[in-house]
Amino acid sequence: RPLGALLYLAVLQHVAARSALSTARRTGRTTVLPFYSHYSPRRLVRFTSNIGNHPISELSSSSSSSSPLRRKLVRCQRTPILLEGLDILEARNTAIKAAKEAGELIRKRLGADVIETKLNTMDLLTEVDGKCQNIIENIILGAYPEHGFLGEESVAPGADASQIALQEARDNEWLWIVDPIDGTTNFASGMPLVGTIIGLAHKGNMVLGVIYDPFNDELFEAIQGNGAFVNGKRMQVSSDATNLSDSVIYTGSPPNPRSIAPTLRSVNALMPKARTIRMLGTAALMLAWVAAGRAGGYYEPDLNAWDSAAGVLMVREAGGQVTDLKGNDWDLSTRPLCATNGKIHEELLEITRSVECTGLDPE
Repeated sequence: RPLGALLYLAVLQHVAARSALSTARRTGRTTVLPFYSHYSPRRLVRFTSNIGNHPISELSSSSSSSSPLRRKLVRCQRTPILLEGLDILEARNTAIKAAKEAGELIRKRLGADVIETKLNTMDLLTEVDGKCQNIIENIILGAYPEHGFLGEESVAPGADASQIALQEARDNEWLWIVDPIDGTTNFASGMPLVGTIIGLAHKGNMVLGVIYDPFNDELFEAIQGNGAFVNGKRMQVSSDATNLSDSVIYTGSPPNPRSIAPTLRSVNALMPKARTIRMLGTAALMLAWVAAGRAGGYYEPDLNAWDSAAGVLMVREAGGQVTDLKGNDWDLSTRPLCATNGKIHEELLEITRSVECTGLDPE
């Protein structure tokens, strides 16, 4: 393409960016700007508002990485997403860096020894859990020392302790919510099925979610209002699962006896009606896979915020529906969870409610 035309497009983008950023600073609202991301000798592809979720490094392999024109275009392409003065794209990049560094250690230490049990013998801890949380915490708080940080490995086991920790942490305007290894039992058993979860909440609302599957090198991500993506490709919840008989349904195998009983009641009721039930042992991947359209839904009667927060945002941004198991809106303090493609939501809730799978059983 003529050099002049390409530079003209870059100038137009620059003018639009300055105007939109000026407006964002005056209003304090989030802004997402279109920019030109991929250049090749044959095409220049224009991405619009959702491009903020695509890594800048994902340039067309058909173009020369040493091209001076390409380098100029790359410098023009990054445009902030601003919320209350914070660049969410920078926060996203920080979260991805942290998740991938933790993931590198997870890959190297699959099958690590259990050093202690937490709630009971089904609730395991390895030395890698704490090391991964330290990696993530150091990277995130190194970039955002004024933000709050809530990590699973810093909280005593049990629902009461996690609720207290969350309540105390919610006083922070910006709160990072982290589970360094979601699926520790899988990990300790040598099963490569885990996720690293990093979420960011602003005044209690989820604005950023990152889930990294280190063994499949799949990076799931979402920014509020800007869609959900896996390895740079937009995710969409399943359109084929229009009723339970067409649907793969995920649920958990929880360590808390008060959660086991309602889960088993619901599985017994759902098994004849759903295509199949799967327990993967990691809420991170079950939520991410619902967002990616790999299952119709996922439910569990008791989850901590660090298990669910990032994945909930992904399901919503992928077009799905998330509530508690009574059909009420989800927020950070919600522990019973139902996340679906929306089409089977009420049918799934009707069955779980019918067997009193709406939360923990009484003591």
